Amino acid sequence: MGRVREVVTGARRIVVKVGSSSLTTAAGGIDEQRVDALVDVLGKLAAGGREVVLVSSGAIAAGLAPLQLRRRPRDLATQQAAASVGQGLLIGRYAAGFARHGLTVGQVLLTVDDVTRRAHYRNAYRTLRKLLDLGALPIVNENDTVATEEIRFGDNDRLAALVAALADADLLVLLSDVDALYTGNPADPASRKIPLVRDDSDLLGVQVGTAGRSGVGTGGMVTKVEAARIATGFGIPVVLTAAPLAGAALAGEDVGTLFEASPTRPAARLFWLAHATSPRGRLHLDEGAVAAVVARRKSLLPAGITAVDGSFAAGDPVDLVDAGSGTPVARGLVNYDAVELPALLGRSTPELAAELGPGYEREVVHRDDLVLL
Repeated sequence: MGRVREVVTGARRIVVKVGSSSLTTAAGGIDEQRVDALVDVLGKLAAGGREVVLVSSGAIAAGLAPLQLRRRPRDLATQQAAASVGQGLLIGRYAAGFARHGLTVGQVLLTVDDVTRRAHYRNAYRTLRKLLDLGALPIVNENDTVATEEIRFGDNDRLAALVAALADADLLVLLSDVDALYTGNPADPASRKIPLVRDDSDLLGVQVGTAGRSGVGTGGMVTKVEAARIATGFGIPVVLTAAPLAGAALAGEDVGTLFEASPTRPAARLFWLAHATSPRGRLHLDEGAVAAVVARRKSLLPAGITAVDGSFAAGDPVDLVDAGSGTPVARGLVNYDAVELPALLGRSTPELAAELGPGYEREVVHRDDLVLL
């Protein structure tokens, strides 16, 4: 039994992500045969007692043809208009298809805000779990009709990795328009298929590109590899393959590329902090503070901060940046707001406590609220 087969056959709860290019025609409309083929694969999987969560792109692409748009629009307003038309068409097709398998679907539309805010993240977690408990099949997509240009996932690969963590999945399957990860352009005869990725060392020298091929989606192999890193870092293995091979992959055949999971799983709170938050500001650290935070895993104190950027409140996520290189080295939840903190920089906590009171003995970022990047 191959590695992929062992991972798949042992998975009870599976998140499957499919992109726009795998669901639509060249003209941008829904390809009913492609949708129905995927539904049949997932329907049979669910009928066999497995729990399935589908993360599906395609709302914008599905709205192109009804609005007589020839290709994906570049401006956000037209994208949102297309999504508002296409989302109903897409979920309607899914609902009808899964109904033939005796399954009820539940639509879950998420924005970045829904996962970057801890309370919203927990609500999304509860909704997904309840849908699965009730025997429904959740279908997740980014809520393109309200997402802003500055704050959005931009592709559903990262969203799928976060959903896999939210759902406590045993496996994430990323369906693409190529059959596996290659060392270079799959069309290049010199490129080799990579059947297994154990860790980042297996990706050295791999050229994954930057964009999809279809013109209707936003993702590419680079976003899928990043999604695989996120999921495997949470202890969830990932299979990457082409949408037409979904049935073979989910049957446990050795197709595609398997990304092995990390043997250890971080605390859910630290995973959320590392991958599901958007920093509200940046704290610039001197050399000593960088060493304390990164090498010795200490809390961040005011004495080691040289500058503050951004507008944030106490409790918000901020990036901790090496002042020398400008590189973020960690992310944490700050204990002061952006207005109060600058007056404390470079000063020791005993000095601050003596002058301002015992409340100022606290760390700027406690080590328990901090994750290295």
